[in-house]
Amino acid sequence: MGGYGVALVGHSNPKVVEAIVKQSEKIITCHSSLYNEARAELVEKLAKLAPKGLTKTFFSNSGAEAVEAAIKIAKKHTARTQIVAMSGGYHGKTLGALSATWNPKYREAFQPLVPDFAFSQFGNVEKLGETVSNKTAAVIVEPIQGEGGVHLAPEGFLPEVRKICNESGALLIFDEIQTGLGRTGRMWAAEHYGVVPDVMCVAKGLGGGVPIAATLARDEVMASMKVGDHSTTFGGNPVACAAANATLDYIVNQKLPDRAAEMGYFFMQKLEEIKRKHPIVREVRGKGLMIGFEMKFDIRNILMNGLGRGVILLYSGRNILRFLPPLVITKEQVSKAAGILDNLVADEEKSKKQ
Repeated sequence: MGGYGVALVGHSNPKVVEAIVKQSEKIITCHSSLYNEARAELVEKLAKLAPKGLTKTFFSNSGAEAVEAAIKIAKKHTARTQIVAMSGGYHGKTLGALSATWNPKYREAFQPLVPDFAFSQFGNVEKLGETVSNKTAAVIVEPIQGEGGVHLAPEGFLPEVRKICNESGALLIFDEIQTGLGRTGRMWAAEHYGVVPDVMCVAKGLGGGVPIAATLARDEVMASMKVGDHSTTFGGNPVACAAANATLDYIVNQKLPDRAAEMGYFFMQKLEEIKRKHPIVREVRGKGLMIGFEMKFDIRNILMNGLGRGVILLYSGRNILRFLPPLVITKEQVSKAAGILDNLVADEEKSKKQ
């Protein structure tokens, strides 16, 4: 489960703990209207690591907040009203982020949501071309859908999304909250597809477990926002920024994107072995250490029984297990988890036959 993908560098990473302690002894809070060294350092680090051109950063506290900022930035920059999101997409549960989230179970109780949001089928270029118009401010997309079931963007889809945005004057927003920072075997999942967005949302593992998020954008895009258009009391908190600096240093110095690619391949091989043994497993898919394990039945029993055997599993819908382990996971730990899962699937298969 990895804290829903937050524990990229593990739980209580010593380098992160050390940074938090040192910063808390200096100053714990510093509003973003004032200069702070930890924040300045983080801005520079993100600008160097981000996709080309995404040099401006707005800090907040959660993925949903990062998405809210992205939506406002897009509307302000384009002076347009419509946001196009994807079927199966998930972007958070605040009102704006929820308006871009597909699943009706999250949306129904809070209607009416923010107006002028439209959905297009994930992976369908033709439908997207029909949905985007001259009133579209932005298209928001996860390069790999997490909550939606660990669905990878089909080959060629994201370059076509980029092209449609260019031709229509809409911005392209990538939600890399779950996919970013090495999770998929590259620093950013966008790198797998050779596409650079205009705006990118980052959160989850950025602070090594401490709440922090960032909305990155091209200079001219972020410049559309004037003082007072969007602000936050806690965003860019010095302690959170210090934790994020230590986290980014650890990801880079330990080459965790490469490790995610290696360990993800090893993990998927183990899961494929389980699939070959058990017909009730439908598919294994993913990139790096972002993996979906789809069953042909409800996985509730596997989730519950896993707890009693020492493994905390994560779901993605009713029949998909989603693996988002720390990027520092070892082969021994992967093998142990796969062994437990194999037994859980075997027990469930047996119960279905009775």
